[in-house]
Amino acid sequence: MKAILDHIGIAVRDLGAALAFYRDALGLEVEALEEVGSEHVRAQFVGVGESSLELLEATAPDSPIAKWIEKRGPGLHHITLRVEDIAAALAELKGRGAKLIDEQPRPGAEGALVAFVHPSSAHGVLVELKQSAVGGRHQPGAVQDFGPAHTRSDGVTRYSLGDFELISLSDGFFRLDGGSMFGVVPRPLWSQKAPPDDRNRITLAMRPLIVRGARTMIIDAGLGDKEHPKFLELYGVERARNLEHSLAEAGLTADDVDIVLATDLHFDHAGGFTMCDAGGRLRPRFPRAQYVVRRGEWEDATHLHERSRASYFRDNFAPLADAGVLQLVDTDQTIMPGVRVQRTGGHTMHHQIVWIESAGKDAVFVADLMPTTAHLSQLWITGYDLYPMDTLAAKQALAREALERKTLVFFEHDPAVAAGYISEENGTHTVVPLW
Repeated sequence: MKAILDHIGIAVRDLGAALAFYRDALGLEVEALEEVGSEHVRAQFVGVGESSLELLEATAPDSPIAKWIEKRGPGLHHITLRVEDIAAALAELKGRGAKLIDEQPRPGAEGALVAFVHPSSAHGVLVELKQSAVGGRHQPGAVQDFGPAHTRSDGVTRYSLGDFELISLSDGFFRLDGGSMFGVVPRPLWSQKAPPDDRNRITLAMRPLIVRGARTMIIDAGLGDKEHPKFLELYGVERARNLEHSLAEAGLTADDVDIVLATDLHFDHAGGFTMCDAGGRLRPRFPRAQYVVRRGEWEDATHLHERSRASYFRDNFAPLADAGVLQLVDTDQTIMPGVRVQRTGGHTMHHQIVWIESAGKDAVFVADLMPTTAHLSQLWITGYDLYPMDTLAAKQALAREALERKTLVFFEHDPAVAAGYISEENGTHTVVPLW
């Protein structure tokens, strides 16, 4: 095992005050802010040569950082050593008698896998081992069950993919009937992964994805803010933190978006495409963007039947045509260099996923083909899917391809996991989450 110093973690009470010293007084370069929802902490990386400082601010009283500061005060929290194979490193340390806080790696900041070594084995220093997400080989180990009753994450997360920056956003959460979300799967099975509320509803996220390259694209846009109180109560909508907040945290505004790409036009994907102006008139939310929609999906959304009318709301997409910003595509094709769409069908006849490829690496935004990590299992198909056998075939093909190509998979509706890699062990596919 060869370990390299990656960064030094510093617990701070006030991130702004800390940046006033490290960034403003010392002139150090500040990297992107990241929120690790599972740990209730904001992590701000500050570059120092080939390593970094990680400034850690608690976001909740029960955060490990909050407890650390309460007991010891702000200051040095840990050192992080980067390794190529974190599972092998943990096995070697355990074989040498080291006391491990984490015997299995788990998701950390920067999309990495991390594990902590107890200070008693490192002469009083808390040591974190880290396996980087970029270019690293991700190990099955920290597979996180889909569990909205246990953990949720609505923070902005970033990933570098060749020449692209991918930014997972949040438009909040909503709830759907658990039985409908898992189709023929019995409740005793799905409720272990997604415990329902007293109305049998499970929590789902809405995670649009920003793709930044030569142009800036957003894939889907969440629910938006046009729905009435009865709708919000029925679907348990929680948007105290929403797409506007996420865009701001990512350093973007609606004016920065050049392309809006739809995977389908259901309300939880396309609601954020439009907004009401001060005069109550509907208009496109992204004023400079062209909106790209599959022609067949547009036809289905504008010619409703009894099964589809509950999911398509004209106010979400009709104003796009009126404003002259609608671009319809008929086939699988490249939308901008490195970004292409692929029709899967299944959820709707013309549902599509989005492939992002650069510098020999790729990612895929799977939308409603696999709405959560639990839906990786082949027969876990939602009751909302109009063509379930098409879903099954497309999922099987995607899992094989993503495994072979080591593709980063973005999940639009998982409340805890924004993205991860598909792993196979003893013939079973699992997701190794990054965030």
